[in-house]
Amino acid sequence: MNKKNVLVFGGSGFIGSHLIRALSEQADSNIYSVDIRQPKVKTEGVTYITGDVRDLSGFEFDQDADVIYNFAAVHTTPGHETHEYYETNIRGATEVTAFARRKNCRTIVFTSSISVYGPSEEAKTEESAPAPESAYGWSKWLSEGIHRAWLEENEQHRLVIVRPAVIFGHREGGNFTRLAKLLKKGFFVYPGRKDTIKACYYVEDLLSSVNYALSLNERYVLFNGCYPERYTLEQIVETFKTVEFHDARTFLLPRFVVSMVAMGLKPFSTMGLGVHPDRVTKLVRSTDIIPGWLEAQGQAKPDMLASALKRWKSDSRGSFE
Repeated sequence: MNKKNVLVFGGSGFIGSHLIRALSEQADSNIYSVDIRQPKVKTEGVTYITGDVRDLSGFEFDQDADVIYNFAAVHTTPGHETHEYYETNIRGATEVTAFARRKNCRTIVFTSSISVYGPSEEAKTEESAPAPESAYGWSKWLSEGIHRAWLEENEQHRLVIVRPAVIFGHREGGNFTRLAKLLKKGFFVYPGRKDTIKACYYVEDLLSSVNYALSLNERYVLFNGCYPERYTLEQIVETFKTVEFHDARTFLLPRFVVSMVAMGLKPFSTMGLGVHPDRVTKLVRSTDIIPGWLEAQGQAKPDMLASALKRWKSDSRGSFE
């Protein structure tokens, strides 16, 4: 039996590296990781290729591709110039789908983002109208359209688009990692409110959902990647404390102070110091997302946050990094 050729664009990134590890366990596939960066840790049996999704015209791959995962993106917000989101994410979508045409690929999995909905105190499902506010959100929404155009070109094409919420796990290096580091020091300060809703998902649970969507053999699947519970920041912190940081203390910083801090950071936002008023403002804005498709499929498993944090602890050998 001929093995499938599976290419992961963005294979050195956080989600991509976890995907690579999971795919490597499949004996029926040749796994290729394509990224402009070198991986932090290489997985045995995987072929690593240097490639830039912004320009794949000279990218050499002398075989057909059976499945493509497009996980390559500029995503940290804020953290990049506006043009970088569009140049990498939209050009990447254009280049990857063009590559798929050249290599007769019939299946693409694309990671979009819940940023296409924009921040909101109202719950959003897959049926909600996109209303992106950031360059990142807009670049992802436009990139979805590029992938959908590829889908419509051929009735044999298949496309899975997942809109992940806050994804956490080993080597994430994002908000959950920063939260764990603070709790490890023995404290956490709520920035203005405790009831901010933050849709979230453990990276392994995200990949399980993607795998399930592929297993259905449907031409097109679009779903939100998050837990069904609309976890507040307080619930997330308390679950962390129950799982590991039992003695950590919490404090509430008044919201007007948070607003003053955000205003005070504006003069420093362009100095490359890692501080930005938008990052502070995001802390008090909800991302209230419902995984409607997963719920309809019976795949939105309840009460998984504590289990996910325990798995993260195990995978990171207790470091939560």
